[in-house]
Amino acid sequence: MAVDPDGDFLTGFLAEDPDSPVVMLNLLRFADNGRPLYQQYAKAFGTTIGPRYGVEVIYAGDGGSPLVAETGQQWDAVLLVRYPSRHAFRDMITDPDYQQITHLRRQALTEAVLQPTRPW
Repeated sequence: MAVDPDGDFLTGFLAEDPDSPVVMLNLLRFADNGRPLYQQYAKAFGTTIGPRYGVEVIYAGDGGSPLVAETGQQWDAVLLVRYPSRHAFRDMITDPDYQQITHLRRQALTEAVLQPTRPW
């Protein structure tokens, strides 16, 4: 399963108002023993990369038992992350320092959803 954005994702993502802030919904499913790896990633991200690009974690929490969902739609963790722009997101994931820590995220997860949102 995919856990990282690819080139096609980024092209479409950047075409939708690239300079406006965006809040990204993150739905995460951890691999066996993946949570400690994700915590390492989050710590490194929060102390170096996030502040560099103006990233703000609005909410992070464990997924509970779903009230309405199809089989397999429960998630281990949910995050809402605000980026100052879609360009900032692109610049962040291509930053060499980010590339040094992203392997922790890939190893930690078996599946992820990164859903950009727009305010109503």
